[in-house]
Amino acid sequence: MQIRILRHECCGNGECVEIAPAVFALDPRRKCMVLDPEADDPQKVRDAAEACPCQAIEILDDDGEIVFP
Repeated sequence: MQIRILRHECCGNGECVEIAPAVFALDPRRKCMVLDPEADDPQKVRDAAEACPCQAIEILDDDGEIVFP
C-alpha cells in the first residue's frame, strides 16, 4: 500500500493524525505528511483518508493504482 498526500489540497485539519498517528503527522506548515504507510492497519489508514475534510489523501495499491478515493 502507498499513500499520496495532495499537499495543495491539505487544509491541516488533522483528522488523519487523530485516527492514525503512527502513519500521519502534520509538518510545521500544518500540511499532512506520511510517517510510515505500514505502521497501522490498512482499514485504519482508509478510515483516516475518508475522514479528511479536504480529500487530500489518496491510497494506492502496490502497483500504483488508486484504490481510494
